[in-house]
Amino acid sequence: MAEHCKISAALVAEKRSYVLKLDGYSRTKALVKTGECVSSAPFSVGGHRWAVKYYLNSIVCADSISLYLVLDPAGAKDVTAKLTISVLDKNGEPVPSFSLQERVYFIIRADLEGSVHLRDDCLTIRYDVTVTEEIYNEETKVPPSDLHCYLGDLLKNKDAADLTIQVGGQSFSAHRCVLAARSPVFKAELLGAMKENSGSPIEICDMEANVFKSLLHFIYTDTLPPVLESASNNGAGELAMAGHLAADRYNIGRLKLICEEKLCNQIDSKMVATSLALAEQHGFHDLKEACLKFLAAPSNLEAMMASDGFEHLKSSCPTVLKELIARILPPEQKAAKDLVMAI
Repeated sequence: MAEHCKISAALVAEKRSYVLKLDGYSRTKALVKTGECVSSAPFSVGGHRWAVKYYLNSIVCADSISLYLVLDPAGAKDVTAKLTISVLDKNGEPVPSFSLQERVYFIIRADLEGSVHLRDDCLTIRYDVTVTEEIYNEETKVPPSDLHCYLGDLLKNKDAADLTIQVGGQSFSAHRCVLAARSPVFKAELLGAMKENSGSPIEICDMEANVFKSLLHFIYTDTLPPVLESASNNGAGELAMAGHLAADRYNIGRLKLICEEKLCNQIDSKMVATSLALAEQHGFHDLKEACLKFLAAPSNLEAMMASDGFEHLKSSCPTVLKELIARILPPEQKAAKDLVMAI
C-alpha cells in the first residue's frame, strides 16, 4: 500500500533580537498591581509585528514574573517562529540558568532578586526571534516497497548464487547470505560447521521438493507463492500444511503464522483431523482452538471420525482426543470429564 508523505522545505525569513530593559525594577514592581500587564513597544521580525507583555506580579504563577511574546493577529496566519528568552548579565551575555526557548517565560522573583543579574535595580531581558517561511509543501504518495521483487528476481535468475541445495531429487540454487539472514537454522548450518564444505551441494532429506520451493519463495520475497495464495478448499489444507511444516523446521515465524491462519480459515470435516494433529504436535494454539470449536458440532465430529486422518490422530495425539471428549461432554458431567482427562 502506498504511503502518504509530506515533503516540505523552509528557510529563515529573518532573525532579530529585541532587548527589554526595565529600569527602576523595584519601583515599577510596587506600582504595577497583581495581574496587571505592561506591554513593550512593538517590533518587527519577518514582516510581522511582535510585542512583549509582562506581569511583574503574576496571578498565573505566584511569586513570579511572567513574560509573553505576542504576535499582532493581523496577517499572522501560519507564522512559524523560534524563540529564546534570556536574562542578560553585566556583559550583555545570556545567563544559561535564566534562558528558555518558550513563548511564555516564568522567572521566580526570589531567584532573580537574589542574583547578581538585577544590577542597579535594572533588569535586562533579550528576545531572540527567528521567523521561518515555508517555501515548498507538497503531499505525495510513496510507492510500496518493491525489495521483494528484486530479491525474487535474484532467486529466479540465480545471479551470484553460491549455494546448491538438493531436495527430493531436484537441485535449487540459492544465496548463502540470504538464507542465513532469514532463518536462524540456516544461519547455524551455513555459517557454522558446514561452511567448510561451501563448494559442495547440500542435501535436505525428509522434505518434498515443492515444499522447499515454496519455502525459498517466501525467504526471498516474504510472500506466499501463488499456488498457496490462490488455494481453495480442494487441497489447500495440504499445501498450507506443507508450508507450515517447512517454516517450523527452519524457524521462520512469520511463515508459520501465515500458514496457521490459512489452516484456521480452511477447516472442514476431511482435513480437521490432520490439522488438529498438526496443531497438537507443533503447539499451534489458534489452530487447535479452531479445530476443537469446529468439532463441537455433532455432525462435524461424526464426519471427522469417518475421515482418513482420524486414525492418524488417534495414534499420534491421543491426549487431544481426550481433551475433545471432555469439551463436548455437558457441564453437569464434570466427574466424567475429570475421569476422561485422568485416563
